[in-house]
Amino acid sequence: MSKKVVTYMIFISWIIIFSDNEGAYANTEPPTFEKKYSESGYKSVEDAIKEFEKHVNCTVNLPTFLPSIPFTHKFARFVEDKENNANDNLEIRFVNKDIKENIFKIDIRSLKDKLDFEGKKYTLQDGTKGIYFEHQLFNFFVFEKNDLQYMLGIYKGVAHKVTPEIFVKIANSI
Repeated sequence: MSKKVVTYMIFISWIIIFSDNEGAYANTEPPTFEKKYSESGYKSVEDAIKEFEKHVNCTVNLPTFLPSIPFTHKFARFVEDKENNANDNLEIRFVNKDIKENIFKIDIRSLKDKLDFEGKKYTLQDGTKGIYFEHQLFNFFVFEKNDLQYMLGIYKGVAHKVTPEIFVKIANSI
């Protein structure tokens, strides 16, 4: 090979080796667990509650008793239905980064946007009625308190650990 070709190949090699490859790797690394939720609009529970409370002009009380399964993270988001103005809600998720089945959720909406459900009826300590029903991926317990409708849900994979009676205990802790 001629000296010119060798010099040219070395020059091209240097460009390839020392070019900025960080941009190429940045797009191939999977997003962190937290980033996935953030990209879906989730934020701290406190911030999302403030948004919802301001929008609905109410005070949100959360349960002091939670399912006895381990959670590593909690996220929330306020979803405003700007198109129909009829489905605004607060979504709170308790999840476990390492145990994917450990998902407990609380969806809260104003009574003006409440949804109707059918299922087995339970009575809370204050006389409030709650409804327990099973769905495809989650089992739910729905009740009304403080002019809000609460919908508690547990992922089916761990539903055996959160019975309807546990849901009642959670609801009573609000």
